[in-house]
Amino acid sequence: MQYELTAPKQIVGEIDLPSSKSISNRALVISALAGGDVIPCNLSDCDDTDVMVKALTDMPDVIDIKAAGTAMRFMTAFLSVRPGTHVITGTDRMCHRPIGVLVNALRRLGANIEYVGEEGFPPLRITGGEIEGGTLEIQGNVSSQYISALLMIGPVMRSGLTLNLTGEIISRPYIDLTLCMMGDFGADAVWKDNRTIEVKPRPYAARHYDIENDWSAASYWYEMVALGGPGSRITLSGLTDSSRQGDSSVRYLFSLLGVKTVFDVSGSDVPRMVTIENTGRMVPRLEYDFINAPDLAQTFVTCCAALGVPFHFKGLQTLKIKETDRIEALKTEMRKLGYVIEEIDGRELRWTGERCDAEPIPVIDTYEDHRMALAFAPLSMKIDGLRINNPGVVTKSYPQYWNDLRRVDFDIRQL
Repeated sequence: MQYELTAPKQIVGEIDLPSSKSISNRALVISALAGGDVIPCNLSDCDDTDVMVKALTDMPDVIDIKAAGTAMRFMTAFLSVRPGTHVITGTDRMCHRPIGVLVNALRRLGANIEYVGEEGFPPLRITGGEIEGGTLEIQGNVSSQYISALLMIGPVMRSGLTLNLTGEIISRPYIDLTLCMMGDFGADAVWKDNRTIEVKPRPYAARHYDIENDWSAASYWYEMVALGGPGSRITLSGLTDSSRQGDSSVRYLFSLLGVKTVFDVSGSDVPRMVTIENTGRMVPRLEYDFINAPDLAQTFVTCCAALGVPFHFKGLQTLKIKETDRIEALKTEMRKLGYVIEEIDGRELRWTGERCDAEPIPVIDTYEDHRMALAFAPLSMKIDGLRINNPGVVTKSYPQYWNDLRRVDFDIRQL
């Protein structure tokens, strides 16, 4: 399937954002470990959360988490501490995404995990049960989802868990989000110093839990407002100023690209509505280290280039092991639009303003990666007739994305 997009020159409207996938998936695992029947409220309806719900509800012998990387990491840890034997697998791409660091860590803590196929990659056969836990050293520059997966099962291990993180620590806000949510469910899990996390062997307590909407999804609306110029304004629902989501930093970053964020403080102690509007003032160049928010990188690469703002972005090394090699995908697709993006050491992207010939009718490939479609679609505000291949990939995190674009007068034609 292919969509051709015709965008309005400015956007004005109100959007009900999807629920946070990151919070939903953590809440599901922790609620299941708490042993309660309470389902978290405002669960995300995206593919990644759907596979988690089905896996935790049905617990089949073979659990297919499809393309959900978060589900693969979280469920691998969860199944290690739950009685029974299960095989966990996914799409072909998922079975080529490394998981050896997490498996080795779980084995050292006492888990029983075998590789069904290639060493270091899914599928996995996991025989779960009570495990000892203890002290573990793990590199801080691996996926934060590995660290979060280990932390969430810490309270149900006999000796709890002490994690010593070595080297550079990436995506720290996601680790902090996990610890905060564990605390919400009664766990004793804290940073002992800037490299050591201690989780006491104290069970979770089941409770009602309300999930915030998704700041990552909000980033694409910030992009549209930035590209729409003065007069563009969108009101977004379900977001709080005190959010624990790492991608809530998007509001500070986009202030540098001329987008102002105003929280509605009327009628509630906790504002949950935010209006973003274009001020017409932006920096001439942007440098930033995305080490703590790598999922925002595609949004800022596309937006800055379209605004003519040269950039140098660092901390992107994890992009190579996402749904696709996002660094290579960005370079390839941006060249179709006439932008020459430079890669540095597999961890940085830079644009100096260099241009090349753009394709007359650019067609963006999405590489089975939801964020490629989500981040490139707003560029139709600058490029007439932009086309997106396989637009259905957005269901991984934002199923109503195309319908929401139509609500603010995007014309979307299926070809």
